Amino acid sequence: MNFFDFTAKKMNGEEVKMEDYKGKAILVVNTASKCGLTPQFEELEQLYKEYKDKGLEILGFPCNQFANQDPGTNEEVHQFCKLNYGVTFTMFEKIDVNGDNAHPIYKYLTKEAKGLLNNKIKWNFTKFLIDTKGDVFKRYAPTVAPLKIKKDIEKLL
Repeated sequence: MNFFDFTAKKMNGEEVKMEDYKGKAILVVNTASKCGLTPQFEELEQLYKEYKDKGLEILGFPCNQFANQDPGTNEEVHQFCKLNYGVTFTMFEKIDVNGDNAHPIYKYLTKEAKGLLNNKIKWNFTKFLIDTKGDVFKRYAPTVAPLKIKKDIEKLL
């Protein structure tokens, strides 16, 4: 089992098979629009523009599990990301990343790449880099700036 075995719904409700991203390096991020780390959207978009034609996909998964920092509807979150940060990478419907209702993708990611103390997502903007074969390459703490991941992305492309 790997990342390509899962599906998720985009903001418009369209079901997407992760296998559609086979052959690409993928950065998966749980996002929030009212977090101190929200400005990371800017660097994420910068990475996406720089590497999308070389095979990078960035997949954003809004989550409201951390201090109620993404309380809006999917449409509100989508508009916020577009208007404030010019986000063009794929954003999915809001999900849970921890607990019984955690999205299957996040259950898989946290099992494959544990955090410092345990496998739970500790905060918004935890990042997972997936290689072109669908395996988790590395997990990054929320405070790791997206541009600091460039070298690892380049290794996978």
